[in-house]
Amino acid sequence: MAARKTNARRRAPVPEAVKCGPCNGTGEVPRAVRVGRKQRVVGQQSGICLACFGSGEATD
Repeated sequence: MAARKTNARRRAPVPEAVKCGPCNGTGEVPRAVRVGRKQRVVGQQSGICLACFGSGEATD
């Protein structure tokens, strides 16, 4: 008796996403907070990465 072939198809491997360079894959970058007339820096806050728009994956 002949062996039966299965109709199962193999899935193609999913390529891993490349991390964004400026934010290292986090989607956020530190931005300086400036206050006063002399615009002195008083701290930092997190801002959205404009290279990947917060996704953490490189667009290229």
